[in-house]
Amino acid sequence: MRTANGGEPAGDSPPASTVDRGSPMGSERSEMRKRQTSTVQEPLGSGLGQPGAGSRGSNACCFCWCCCCSCSCLTVRNQRPTATAHEVRTDFPICEESATPTLEEVSAWAQSFDNLMITPAGRNAFREFLRTEFSEENMLFWLACEELKKEANKSMIEEKARIIYEDYISILSPKEVSLDSRVREIINRNMGEPSPHIFDDAQLQIYTLMHRDSYPRFMNSAVYKDLLQSLAEKSAEA
Repeated sequence: MRTANGGEPAGDSPPASTVDRGSPMGSERSEMRKRQTSTVQEPLGSGLGQPGAGSRGSNACCFCWCCCCSCSCLTVRNQRPTATAHEVRTDFPICEESATPTLEEVSAWAQSFDNLMITPAGRNAFREFLRTEFSEENMLFWLACEELKKEANKSMIEEKARIIYEDYISILSPKEVSLDSRVREIINRNMGEPSPHIFDDAQLQIYTLMHRDSYPRFMNSAVYKDLLQSLAEKSAEA
């Protein structure tokens, strides 16, 4: 039944008290909805400013190239061990095999540097002295060049030349020997196809350096004087 103005009769609508009876109050229901909405939105909103948050999950950057500093997979990647930039190789033992030098041989070392360097015992004694001056690399380089000259196999020549270069010529090596720019340029030019004599100029330069710089100090060192004295005493006892 409609009224004159087309509306429903007032008696057909239930009383307001009936709507709220037996159920939460309207204001309380509204408050509960607000709390539920804020509870759902709070964690979502808190992750909007963090890379990798949201629908991708906390470890989503494990499958992409993101740069999030908080990602655990990035931490693992940064903890991978790195290879050493350069590793020095020494192909020679602490000393060469040699017989005990005689008094005459040791006395001859004082006559010339060539007499010292021509015998294994002389090189061992001189090398021991160079070690105290932290310049043993000069002798090691000279010995490596001597070994290279004996090599005939092409692949071995290339390999040994590369090792010598990395150990004693490269500026990255802690055992780099002192060479002038002219000699370095020659070596760099010939490293493409090295020969057994690629380091001849450098070897001569280091030989001259040891002769002029280290050899005079060696002759006045305790290493040489003690060896000479011990051999002289043994000779006198015999």
